[in-house]
Amino acid sequence: MNVIEVSSVSKSFAIPTVRRESVREHVLDFFRPRAVEQLRVLDAVSFGVERGETLGIMGRNGSGKSTLLKILAGIYRPDEGAVVVRAPLTPILELGVGWNPDLSGVDNAYLIGSVMGLTLREIRAGLPEILAFAELERFGNLELRHYSSGMAARLAYSVAFRATRDILVLDEIFAVGDASFKARCEDRYRKLSAEGKTVLIVSHEPATITAFCDRALLLEGGHIVMDAAPREVVAAYLALLNPDPLADLLPP
Repeated sequence: MNVIEVSSVSKSFAIPTVRRESVREHVLDFFRPRAVEQLRVLDAVSFGVERGETLGIMGRNGSGKSTLLKILAGIYRPDEGAVVVRAPLTPILELGVGWNPDLSGVDNAYLIGSVMGLTLREIRAGLPEILAFAELERFGNLELRHYSSGMAARLAYSVAFRATRDILVLDEIFAVGDASFKARCEDRYRKLSAEGKTVLIVSHEPATITAFCDRALLLEGGHIVMDAAPREVVAAYLALLNPDPLADLLPP
């Protein structure tokens, strides 16, 4: 039985078609129905993920990858279709969501760790490892507002790795941080995979998909256009990014 099942999932967003550029327009339009159009971001997407499998997801910007991850994480509800997740899921999606810049790094680790399902005892016991993994031992008591974006990213990933239960969802994780931190993230991922964790990785990096994934999906225009071996999906993705410039010159 699959640990994740996505069945005919569709999602649309209402996009205003009229821009308001002045105070007068905002005031007048307050009393008028605002014209919108429905942007269909996902269209009848279906797939399953086996327990212990690592699934890669590729696609150009706007193809629906982030929306799909947010639906899996329960942040969005699908307009149509159904999602079944049969194990606890830890998402690492938008860095910085839920942080309090007035609190220290340690306090934020407690805050976000609790949101991700860790008990206070688990956070307290894991705090030295969290700070060490993020290379923030000296800065744990510094207010988050004084962190660089890289420091905050390392702390976010370190907490999330500590909070990982059965399913881990990663959005461009190996694109964050310096070479040393990337190597630690890759090593931690391999340990989680060896423990039988189920992992979903969204990435634009062909090397990440081919090195870490058992299988991959290619999203285009809100549809799954390929579900195959990682190397095949990478080749198709690169072809989308770099179409043959001579193709339009060939006779039909």
